[in-house]
Amino acid sequence: MATSSTMNRRSFLVSVASVGGGLALAIRAPRQIAAMPIRGTDAFPEDTANAATDLNAWINILPDDTVIVRSPMPEQGNGVMTQVGLTIAEELRCDLTKLNPEFASPTRDFLEDGVYTASGGMLAFFAGRSTAEARNAALLQAGASARERLKAAAAAEWNVPVTEIEAEDSVLTHTGSGKTLRYGEVAAKAATIELEVEPEPKPESEWTILGKTSHGKFQNPYVVQGQTIYGIDVIREKMLYAALAQSPVMGGRLVSYDFNAIKDMPGVHSVVVVDPDEVRPEAPVQAPFGQISPAQAGIAVIADHYWQARKALEALPVVWDPGDGAQWTDDAMMREATFAAFDDDDLTELVALGDISTLEDQPTVVTGDYWTPYTDNAPIEPLNGTALVTKDRVDVWHPTQQTQQAWAIAVEETGVAPENVFVHPTFIGGAFGRRVFGDDVRMVVAVAKKVPDVPVHVIWTREEMFRQGRYRPAVAARITAGLDADGMPVAIDAKAGGAGLYLAGFNDGPLATGVIPNARFQNKEMPFNLLSGPNRGPGYNSFAFIIETFVDEAAHAAGIDPLEYRLKLYENYRDPGWVKTLQVAAEKAGWGKTLPKGEGMGIAVSNWAMTADFFGTTVCDVAHVAVSQDGVLTIKQIDVAFDTGKIMNEDAVRAQYEGGTIWGLNLALNEELTVKDGAIVEGNFDQYPMLRMTDIPPINIHFDALTGADRFSEIGESSVGPVGPAVANAIFAATGKRIRSMPFRKEDLAWS
Repeated sequence: MATSSTMNRRSFLVSVASVGGGLALAIRAPRQIAAMPIRGTDAFPEDTANAATDLNAWINILPDDTVIVRSPMPEQGNGVMTQVGLTIAEELRCDLTKLNPEFASPTRDFLEDGVYTASGGMLAFFAGRSTAEARNAALLQAGASARERLKAAAAAEWNVPVTEIEAEDSVLTHTGSGKTLRYGEVAAKAATIELEVEPEPKPESEWTILGKTSHGKFQNPYVVQGQTIYGIDVIREKMLYAALAQSPVMGGRLVSYDFNAIKDMPGVHSVVVVDPDEVRPEAPVQAPFGQISPAQAGIAVIADHYWQARKALEALPVVWDPGDGAQWTDDAMMREATFAAFDDDDLTELVALGDISTLEDQPTVVTGDYWTPYTDNAPIEPLNGTALVTKDRVDVWHPTQQTQQAWAIAVEETGVAPENVFVHPTFIGGAFGRRVFGDDVRMVVAVAKKVPDVPVHVIWTREEMFRQGRYRPAVAARITAGLDADGMPVAIDAKAGGAGLYLAGFNDGPLATGVIPNARFQNKEMPFNLLSGPNRGPGYNSFAFIIETFVDEAAHAAGIDPLEYRLKLYENYRDPGWVKTLQVAAEKAGWGKTLPKGEGMGIAVSNWAMTADFFGTTVCDVAHVAVSQDGVLTIKQIDVAFDTGKIMNEDAVRAQYEGGTIWGLNLALNEELTVKDGAIVEGNFDQYPMLRMTDIPPINIHFDALTGADRFSEIGESSVGPVGPAVANAIFAATGKRIRSMPFRKEDLAWS
């Protein structure tokens, strides 16, 4: 690799044509921006950007050979920071025991013209999607470029051609003389080098780490040692605490409060109000998800310690105006209103294929009404965050799932210049989508700005968090299909309704994209007051249940085995992963074997993120259940086959599929939020049942269905979809009772 005749301080620009028009890996020297390492020691250093020794925006190598890899994606336990590190290491050829990820700064991204978002767009700082094509290309290029700069520095040190230098395990070796240098010995010099020609990352066929090894999470030792810092762990000098309460009915307003009733309680400083109607500054930056996280009416007690603030908040007389949301007396009313709305003429048409009127001409017509209720993300770590707001600077320490969103919201809420707003991500004690949109960040900053010049740690009680969620929206669906003389659907009319996000996912599957020649898919947005948000597999976790339960009903009406029915239905579908996952899951589970009375197998197949041909991840589950005569359900086994195209870390994939299957199982069996007068009733885990370790069945993850298609697609969310309908279909096979609503625990499964 040639080098320039002069070594300048720092100027590095890489364009990658395969990433759609150019990709900036690093440009001008960044300002000194604090990041957070995965190590617990010195958790929030004042300066880790270290412009003088950055090899690029992603990589810094310290004199002791520590390789700092900056990850825009915060770590929520799913291993995204590890994946970033391994992808860079594939080209950097560093010693993995020396690799230490850090959280990258959205402020730096702003100052350096999108140095991180160039390869990830609005999802660059999201805690997932770590194997997306553009991101992989950026990370591989970053690693390759840093490696060649290190080699160039060693070549200059020894005055030999760079072609004679080899790099492996953080050691540079001159092949002629055997001389060696460690990466850390030449990293500072390498940071000053500008390459004349950027290296081409090696082809996938030559990878030695990605897809070849199963490396554990880099943070695991620090987790075991209790050194990782979560949001709830943050302590800053002179910090105060805030206990927060929001309007019990979402959309309500604060009427009054009486501070005199608590002002003499121990440790109490003040009460601050968050007013959603307050005029906020015009923001110079746009949050990645837009104006999706407005402030809610709230009140917070500020005290020396959290328990003091919480007890004072409980004693504070507060009057709320619930607003229009109180009209929804219960969730049954919401359900009835949604089904009634299917008779309206103003449904939004999502799909219109062929002639839907042919439905009524078929010899068999199948119809079903389905319901999935509001559910909560229910992470273990309560919502919390810490902010220090001054006249000219904002610092936020927060367990956010979307760091750039958190940063933009802090800018919006305070009006402070974007270059002076800093988000310091922490580890996340569970999220599952709850911490994406940043409404929690807004409330933290909205409280802290009323107590300027001092750090304020805002904490939700468990009850407050449950009742102020961003819920999986309740969804009602009505599906009707006309089956021909062979029992196969030739026309389908499908309607879905609810309030909030992810109704559009109804029309992503093959039934709406040509498998059935005549199709109409519609949805109806309802005027409910409860706010919604992503919940592991958003939209998909409802619609996989709805669609796959309906397909099973069609198979039964046709008198065809459910597996054979699906194989025939999808045999000519454009993505072979559907058939392959069905075949593998069924074979591994022993589909078709004779079972005792009261036992049954159910099958379901679905695809997460299928918005284009051969995209997303297809997953098939086979559930084996036993139901006693008095209706006690036992899940005996679940077999999972999937097609992501290809994978990069087998152990990580297996862990995500096991965890996601458990998540989907609990969602189907147990989870439901109920409503009373516009407010959520449940407030803690005693009212919101969760599976325990003893409830978990054997879960077998099968890799045989991978098609090798040219993608590394979604793992964590795809696993959630098919388990619920597979269990429901197995219950039908065992008892003859068809389940069309979640949660299954409310169903009478007794049989005779």
